[in-house]
Amino acid sequence: MSVKIIRVTTVPISLKVLLKGQHYFMSQNGFEVIGVASKGQELFEVAMDEKIAVIPVEMSRAITPVKDLKSLWIIYSLFKRLKPKIVHSHTPKAGLIAMVAAKLAGVPIRLHTVAGMPLMETTGLKRKVLDFVEKVTYRAASKVYPNSKGLFDFILSAKYTVPSKLKVIGKGSSNGINTSHFSSDLISLEQQIELKKDLGVLDGDFIFIFVGRLVGDKGVNEIINAFCNLNYLNVKLLLVGATENNLDPLEAETLNKMQSNKRIIHVGFQKDVRPYFAISNALVFPSYREGFPNVVMQAGAMELPAIVSDINGCNEIIIDGKNGTIIPVKNVDAVKKAMEMMITDKELYLKMKGNARGMITERYEQQVVWDALLTEYKSLLKDKGLDNV
Repeated sequence: MSVKIIRVTTVPISLKVLLKGQHYFMSQNGFEVIGVASKGQELFEVAMDEKIAVIPVEMSRAITPVKDLKSLWIIYSLFKRLKPKIVHSHTPKAGLIAMVAAKLAGVPIRLHTVAGMPLMETTGLKRKVLDFVEKVTYRAASKVYPNSKGLFDFILSAKYTVPSKLKVIGKGSSNGINTSHFSSDLISLEQQIELKKDLGVLDGDFIFIFVGRLVGDKGVNEIINAFCNLNYLNVKLLLVGATENNLDPLEAETLNKMQSNKRIIHVGFQKDVRPYFAISNALVFPSYREGFPNVVMQAGAMELPAIVSDINGCNEIIIDGKNGTIIPVKNVDAVKKAMEMMITDKELYLKMKGNARGMITERYEQQVVWDALLTEYKSLLKDKGLDNV
Protein backbone atom coordinates (compact mmCIF):
# COMPACT_ATOMS: atom_id res chain seq x y z
CA MET A 1 0.00 0.00 0.00
CA SER A 2 1.35 3.41 -1.01
CA VAL A 3 2.16 6.05 1.58
CA LYS A 4 0.14 9.21 0.94
CA ILE A 5 2.19 12.41 0.63
CA ILE A 6 0.79 15.86 -0.13
CA ARG A 7 3.11 18.45 -1.71
CA VAL A 8 1.95 22.04 -1.25
CA THR A 9 3.11 25.25 -2.98
CA THR A 10 1.43 28.66 -3.05
CA VAL A 11 1.22 28.88 -6.85
CA PRO A 12 1.08 25.97 -9.33
CA ILE A 13 4.13 27.08 -11.34
CA SER A 14 6.27 26.06 -8.35
CA LEU A 15 4.86 22.52 -8.42
CA LYS A 16 5.34 22.41 -12.19
CA VAL A 17 8.78 23.94 -12.64
CA LEU A 18 10.70 23.96 -9.34
CA LEU A 19 9.83 20.33 -8.56
CA LYS A 20 9.57 19.00 -12.12
CA GLY A 21 9.89 15.24 -12.33
CA GLN A 22 10.14 14.76 -8.57
CA HIS A 23 6.45 13.97 -8.10
CA TYR A 24 6.51 11.19 -10.68
CA PHE A 25 9.73 9.76 -9.24
CA MET A 26 8.21 9.55 -5.76
CA SER A 27 5.02 8.00 -7.15
CA GLN A 28 7.17 5.26 -8.68
CA ASN A 29 8.87 4.61 -5.34
CA GLY A 30 6.07 3.78 -2.94
CA PHE A 31 4.18 7.06 -2.57
CA GLU A 32 0.74 8.27 -3.56
CA VAL A 33 1.55 11.88 -4.40
CA ILE A 34 -1.06 14.65 -4.36
CA GLY A 35 -0.23 18.20 -5.43
CA VAL A 36 -1.93 21.21 -3.85
CA ALA A 37 -1.62 24.82 -5.05
CA SER A 38 -3.75 27.73 -6.19
CA LYS A 39 -5.80 27.01 -9.30
CA GLY A 40 -4.35 27.61 -12.72
CA GLN A 41 -3.51 25.89 -15.98
CA GLU A 42 -0.12 24.85 -14.61
CA LEU A 43 -1.75 22.80 -11.86
CA PHE A 44 -3.56 20.62 -14.38
CA GLU A 45 -0.37 20.37 -16.45
CA VAL A 46 1.30 18.95 -13.32
CA ALA A 47 -1.44 16.30 -13.15
CA MET A 48 -0.85 15.38 -16.79
CA ASP A 49 2.96 15.54 -16.79
CA GLU A 50 3.59 13.89 -13.43
CA LYS A 51 0.59 11.51 -13.47
CA ILE A 52 -0.52 12.54 -9.98
CA ALA A 53 -3.74 13.87 -8.43
CA VAL A 54 -3.95 17.63 -7.89
CA ILE A 55 -6.29 19.76 -5.79
CA PRO A 56 -6.69 23.54 -6.26
CA VAL A 57 -6.79 25.64 -3.09
CA GLU A 58 -6.52 29.42 -3.37
CA MET A 59 -3.57 30.91 -1.48
CA SER A 60 -2.39 34.50 -1.57
CA ARG A 61 1.31 35.39 -1.82
CA ALA A 62 0.70 38.69 -0.01
CA ILE A 63 -0.07 39.30 3.68
CA THR A 64 -3.87 38.73 3.67
CA PRO A 65 -5.06 37.47 7.08
CA VAL A 66 -8.71 36.87 6.15
CA LYS A 67 -7.88 34.98 2.95
CA ASP A 68 -5.16 33.07 4.78
CA LEU A 69 -7.56 31.88 7.48
CA LYS A 70 -9.95 30.67 4.78
CA SER A 71 -7.12 28.79 3.03
CA LEU A 72 -6.01 27.34 6.38
CA TRP A 73 -9.49 25.96 7.08
CA ILE A 74 -9.82 24.43 3.60
CA ILE A 75 -6.41 22.76 3.77
CA TYR A 76 -6.96 21.58 7.35
CA SER A 77 -10.24 19.99 6.26
CA LEU A 78 -8.43 18.42 3.29
CA PHE A 79 -5.77 16.87 5.52
CA LYS A 80 -8.37 15.54 7.97
CA ARG A 81 -10.21 13.89 5.08
CA LEU A 82 -7.21 12.48 3.17
CA LYS A 83 -5.11 11.55 6.22
CA PRO A 84 -1.64 11.83 4.58
CA LYS A 85 1.37 10.45 6.42
CA ILE A 86 3.59 13.24 5.04
CA VAL A 87 2.88 16.85 4.11
CA HIS A 88 5.79 18.62 2.40
CA SER A 89 5.49 22.35 1.64
CA HIS A 90 7.50 24.84 -0.39
CA THR A 91 7.31 28.65 -0.64
CA PRO A 92 6.60 30.91 2.39
CA LYS A 93 2.80 31.23 2.38
CA ALA A 94 2.19 27.58 1.52
CA GLY A 95 4.63 26.67 4.27
CA LEU A 96 2.76 28.68 6.91
CA ILE A 97 -0.68 27.42 5.96
CA ALA A 98 0.27 23.80 5.24
CA MET A 99 2.44 23.31 8.32
CA VAL A 100 -0.12 24.82 10.73
CA ALA A 101 -2.97 22.89 9.07
CA ALA A 102 -0.97 19.65 9.15
CA LYS A 103 -0.11 20.13 12.81
CA LEU A 104 -3.76 20.77 13.71
CA ALA A 105 -4.89 17.81 11.60
CA GLY A 106 -2.46 15.44 13.30
CA VAL A 107 -0.29 14.68 10.24
CA PRO A 108 2.66 12.73 11.68
CA ILE A 109 5.42 14.01 9.35
CA ARG A 110 5.38 17.73 8.44
CA LEU A 111 8.20 18.96 6.20
CA HIS A 112 8.97 22.42 4.86
CA THR A 113 11.67 23.31 2.33
CA VAL A 114 13.12 26.83 2.43
CA ALA A 115 14.32 28.05 -0.96
CA GLY A 116 15.09 31.75 -0.76
CA MET A 117 13.69 34.23 1.72
CA PRO A 118 12.17 37.52 0.51
CA LEU A 119 12.40 38.86 4.06
CA MET A 120 16.18 39.16 3.67
CA GLU A 121 15.61 42.40 1.74
CA THR A 122 12.80 43.60 4.06
CA THR A 123 13.01 45.98 7.04
CA GLY A 124 10.79 47.58 9.65
CA LEU A 125 7.38 46.28 10.69
CA LYS A 126 7.02 44.07 7.63
CA ARG A 127 10.28 42.31 8.52
CA LYS A 128 9.00 41.66 12.06
CA VAL A 129 5.78 40.19 10.68
CA LEU A 130 7.71 37.95 8.26
CA ASP A 131 10.10 36.85 11.02
CA PHE A 132 7.09 35.84 13.11
CA VAL A 133 5.62 33.90 10.17
CA GLU A 134 8.86 31.93 9.75
CA LYS A 135 8.93 31.04 13.45
CA VAL A 136 5.31 29.84 13.38
CA THR A 137 5.96 27.77 10.24
CA TYR A 138 9.07 26.09 11.68
CA ARG A 139 7.41 25.48 15.03
CA ALA A 140 4.58 23.57 13.33
CA ALA A 141 6.95 21.60 11.09
CA SER A 142 8.63 18.34 12.07
CA LYS A 143 11.66 19.10 9.88
CA VAL A 144 12.83 22.15 7.97
CA TYR A 145 15.04 21.77 4.89
CA PRO A 146 17.01 24.88 3.88
CA ASN A 147 18.13 24.19 0.34
CA SER A 148 21.60 25.66 0.91
CA LYS A 149 24.17 25.82 3.69
CA GLY A 150 23.90 29.61 3.62
CA LEU A 151 20.17 29.48 4.36
CA PHE A 152 20.83 26.91 7.11
CA ASP A 153 23.23 29.37 8.78
CA PHE A 154 20.86 32.32 8.29
CA ILE A 155 17.95 30.46 9.90
CA LEU A 156 20.10 29.52 12.88
CA SER A 157 21.45 33.05 13.32
CA ALA A 158 17.89 34.45 13.17
CA LYS A 159 16.84 31.88 15.80
CA TYR A 160 13.78 30.80 13.85
CA THR A 161 14.09 27.24 15.15
CA VAL A 162 16.39 24.77 16.91
CA PRO A 163 19.34 23.14 15.08
CA SER A 164 17.86 19.64 15.45
CA LYS A 165 14.96 20.54 13.13
CA LEU A 166 17.23 21.70 10.30
CA LYS A 167 18.85 19.64 7.56
CA VAL A 168 20.26 20.31 4.07
CA ILE A 169 19.30 17.46 1.73
CA GLY A 170 22.35 16.25 -0.20
CA LYS A 171 24.61 19.15 -1.13
CA GLY A 172 21.72 21.57 -1.54
CA SER A 173 19.04 22.47 -4.12
CA SER A 174 15.33 21.63 -3.99
CA ASN A 175 15.30 19.50 -7.13
CA GLY A 176 18.81 19.30 -8.52
CA ILE A 177 19.30 19.61 -12.25
CA ASN A 178 18.73 17.23 -15.13
CA THR A 179 22.14 17.50 -16.77
CA SER A 180 21.01 15.25 -19.64
CA HIS A 181 18.45 17.94 -20.53
CA PHE A 182 20.72 20.91 -19.87
CA SER A 183 23.49 19.92 -22.26
CA SER A 184 25.02 21.97 -25.06
CA ASP A 185 25.20 18.76 -27.14
CA LEU A 186 21.43 18.98 -27.63
CA ILE A 187 21.59 22.38 -29.38
CA SER A 188 22.87 21.84 -32.91
CA LEU A 189 25.32 24.16 -34.62
CA GLU A 190 22.60 24.95 -37.17
CA GLN A 191 20.23 26.03 -34.38
CA GLN A 192 22.92 28.22 -32.87
CA ILE A 193 23.76 29.86 -36.19
CA GLU A 194 20.09 30.57 -36.88
CA LEU A 195 19.49 32.03 -33.41
CA LYS A 196 22.59 34.23 -33.65
CA LYS A 197 21.39 35.49 -37.01
CA ASP A 198 17.93 36.30 -35.61
CA LEU A 199 19.46 38.21 -32.68
CA GLY A 200 22.14 40.04 -34.66
CA VAL A 201 25.00 38.26 -32.93
CA LEU A 202 28.20 38.08 -34.98
CA ASP A 203 30.92 35.44 -34.99
CA GLY A 204 33.50 36.52 -32.44
CA ASP A 205 31.03 38.37 -30.22
CA PHE A 206 31.41 37.66 -26.50
CA ILE A 207 27.92 37.18 -25.05
CA PHE A 208 27.05 37.73 -21.39
CA ILE A 209 23.67 36.23 -20.53
CA PHE A 210 21.26 36.91 -17.69
CA VAL A 211 18.27 34.58 -17.20
CA GLY A 212 15.52 35.37 -14.73
CA ARG A 213 12.98 37.99 -13.76
CA LEU A 214 14.19 41.46 -14.75
CA VAL A 215 13.79 43.05 -11.32
CA GLY A 216 15.90 45.06 -8.92
CA ASP A 217 16.75 42.33 -6.45
CA LYS A 218 18.20 40.12 -9.20
CA GLY A 219 20.93 42.75 -9.68
CA VAL A 220 19.70 43.81 -13.12
CA ASN A 221 20.25 47.54 -12.47
CA GLU A 222 23.88 46.76 -11.65
CA ILE A 223 24.27 44.54 -14.74
CA ILE A 224 22.99 47.23 -17.12
CA ASN A 225 25.08 50.00 -15.55
CA ALA A 226 28.22 47.86 -15.56
CA PHE A 227 27.70 46.68 -19.13
CA CYS A 228 27.12 50.19 -20.46
CA ASN A 229 30.49 51.20 -19.00
CA LEU A 230 32.38 48.46 -20.86
CA ASN A 231 34.42 49.66 -23.84
CA TYR A 232 34.35 46.54 -26.01
CA LEU A 233 32.43 46.73 -29.28
CA ASN A 234 32.27 42.95 -29.78
CA VAL A 235 30.60 42.30 -26.40
CA LYS A 236 26.83 41.91 -26.10
CA LEU A 237 24.39 41.40 -23.22
CA LEU A 238 21.53 38.93 -23.66
CA LEU A 239 18.60 39.32 -21.24
CA VAL A 240 16.22 36.35 -21.05
CA GLY A 241 13.22 37.07 -18.84
CA ALA A 242 10.25 39.36 -18.33
CA THR A 243 10.13 42.68 -16.50
CA GLU A 244 7.79 43.05 -13.52
CA ASN A 245 6.41 46.55 -13.23
CA ASN A 246 4.38 45.88 -10.09
CA LEU A 247 6.90 43.96 -7.96
CA ASP A 248 10.38 45.45 -7.64
CA PRO A 249 10.49 47.31 -10.99
CA LEU A 250 13.76 48.35 -12.60
CA GLU A 251 14.96 51.95 -12.35
CA ALA A 252 13.80 54.25 -15.16
CA GLU A 253 17.43 54.90 -16.16
CA THR A 254 18.02 51.15 -16.47
CA LEU A 255 15.00 50.73 -18.75
CA ASN A 256 16.17 53.65 -20.90
CA LYS A 257 19.64 52.10 -21.28
CA MET A 258 18.12 48.72 -22.18
CA GLN A 259 16.16 50.36 -24.98
CA SER A 260 18.86 52.69 -26.29
CA ASN A 261 21.95 50.43 -26.15
CA LYS A 262 22.03 48.37 -29.35
CA ARG A 263 24.41 45.84 -27.77
CA ILE A 264 21.73 44.86 -25.23
CA ILE A 265 19.38 42.17 -26.54
CA HIS A 266 16.16 41.53 -24.61
CA VAL A 267 14.19 38.46 -25.74
CA GLY A 268 11.63 38.32 -22.91
CA PHE A 269 10.48 35.15 -21.19
CA GLN A 270 11.45 31.91 -22.95
CA LYS A 271 10.11 28.44 -22.15
CA ASP A 272 13.36 26.84 -23.31
CA VAL A 273 16.45 28.79 -22.28
CA ARG A 274 18.97 26.21 -23.50
CA PRO A 275 19.50 27.68 -27.01
CA TYR A 276 20.28 31.05 -25.43
CA PHE A 277 22.83 29.51 -23.06
CA ALA A 278 24.33 27.64 -26.03
CA ILE A 279 25.20 30.84 -27.91
CA SER A 280 26.50 32.65 -24.82
CA ASN A 281 29.93 32.77 -23.20
CA ALA A 282 29.26 33.57 -19.54
CA LEU A 283 26.39 34.01 -17.09
CA VAL A 284 26.15 37.23 -15.09
CA PHE A 285 23.91 36.85 -12.04
CA PRO A 286 24.60 39.42 -9.26
CA SER A 287 21.39 38.71 -7.34
CA TYR A 288 20.74 40.19 -3.87
CA ARG A 289 19.24 37.02 -2.38
CA GLU A 290 18.66 33.44 -3.47
CA GLY A 291 17.88 30.05 -2.06
CA PHE A 292 19.70 27.75 -4.44
CA PRO A 293 19.45 29.31 -7.91
CA ASN A 294 18.56 26.93 -10.73
CA VAL A 295 19.84 29.38 -13.33
CA VAL A 296 23.42 29.13 -12.04
CA MET A 297 23.25 25.31 -12.16
CA GLN A 298 21.66 25.37 -15.61
CA ALA A 299 24.34 27.69 -16.99
CA GLY A 300 27.08 25.51 -15.50
CA ALA A 301 25.57 22.37 -17.01
CA MET A 302 25.60 24.23 -20.36
CA GLU A 303 29.36 24.83 -19.86
CA LEU A 304 29.17 28.51 -18.91
CA PRO A 305 31.26 30.04 -16.13
CA ALA A 306 29.31 32.49 -13.98
CA ILE A 307 29.69 35.85 -12.28
CA VAL A 308 27.64 35.64 -9.08
CA SER A 309 27.21 37.73 -5.94
CA ASP A 310 28.50 36.53 -2.59
CA ILE A 311 25.17 35.25 -1.27
CA ASN A 312 24.00 31.85 -0.10
CA GLY A 313 23.39 29.34 -2.85
CA CYS A 314 25.43 31.22 -5.43
CA ASN A 315 28.60 31.02 -3.35
CA GLU A 316 28.09 27.27 -2.93
CA ILE A 317 27.51 26.40 -6.60
CA ILE A 318 30.37 28.64 -7.73
CA ILE A 319 33.88 28.20 -6.36
CA ASP A 320 35.81 31.38 -7.07
CA GLY A 321 38.37 30.94 -9.83
CA LYS A 322 37.25 27.36 -10.54
CA ASN A 323 33.91 27.58 -12.37
CA GLY A 324 33.24 31.29 -12.08
CA THR A 325 33.88 34.31 -9.93
CA ILE A 326 32.19 35.65 -6.79
CA ILE A 327 31.72 39.39 -6.29
CA PRO A 328 30.27 41.66 -3.57
CA VAL A 329 26.51 42.22 -3.70
CA LYS A 330 25.06 45.51 -5.03
CA ASN A 331 28.38 46.63 -6.53
CA VAL A 332 28.36 47.98 -10.10
CA ASP A 333 32.15 48.33 -10.26
CA ALA A 334 32.63 44.71 -9.17
CA VAL A 335 30.26 43.51 -11.91
CA LYS A 336 32.19 45.56 -14.50
CA LYS A 337 35.60 44.25 -13.37
CA ALA A 338 34.35 40.66 -13.39
CA MET A 339 33.00 41.11 -16.92
CA GLU A 340 36.32 42.58 -18.04
CA MET A 341 38.18 39.64 -16.51
CA MET A 342 36.01 37.16 -18.43
CA ILE A 343 36.71 39.02 -21.69
CA THR A 344 40.44 39.68 -21.30
CA ASP A 345 41.86 36.78 -19.23
CA LYS A 346 41.36 34.05 -21.81
CA GLU A 347 43.41 31.45 -19.93
CA LEU A 348 41.35 31.82 -16.73
CA TYR A 349 38.10 32.00 -18.71
CA LEU A 350 38.84 28.74 -20.55
CA LYS A 351 39.82 27.04 -17.28
CA MET A 352 36.53 28.05 -15.62
CA LYS A 353 34.54 27.09 -18.72
CA GLY A 354 36.26 23.69 -18.79
CA ASN A 355 35.32 23.04 -15.15
CA ALA A 356 31.74 24.34 -15.33
CA ARG A 357 29.75 21.26 -16.36
CA GLY A 358 31.71 18.72 -14.31
CA MET A 359 31.28 20.74 -11.13
CA ILE A 360 27.49 20.61 -11.61
CA THR A 361 27.16 16.95 -12.61
CA GLU A 362 29.30 15.80 -9.67
CA ARG A 363 27.32 17.66 -7.01
CA TYR A 364 23.82 18.50 -8.21
CA GLU A 365 22.67 15.86 -10.69
CA GLN A 366 18.90 15.60 -10.25
CA GLN A 367 18.83 11.88 -9.56
CA VAL A 368 21.25 12.35 -6.65
CA VAL A 369 18.93 14.94 -5.04
CA TRP A 370 15.84 12.79 -5.60
CA ASP A 371 17.52 9.72 -4.10
CA ALA A 372 18.63 11.73 -1.05
CA LEU A 373 15.07 12.99 -0.47
CA LEU A 374 13.61 9.51 -0.94
CA THR A 375 16.04 8.19 1.67
CA GLU A 376 14.98 10.99 4.01
CA TYR A 377 11.28 10.17 3.60
CA LYS A 378 11.90 6.49 4.29
CA SER A 379 14.02 7.29 7.33
CA LEU A 380 11.33 9.56 8.81
CA LEU A 381 8.63 6.94 8.20
CA LYS A 382 10.77 4.32 9.93
CA ASP A 383 11.39 6.62 12.90
CA LYS A 384 7.60 7.01 13.28
CA GLY A 385 6.98 3.30 12.88
CA LEU A 386 5.12 3.96 9.61
CA ASP A 387 7.50 2.19 7.22
CA ASN A 388 5.15 -0.78 6.85
CA VAL A 389 2.08 1.30 6.02
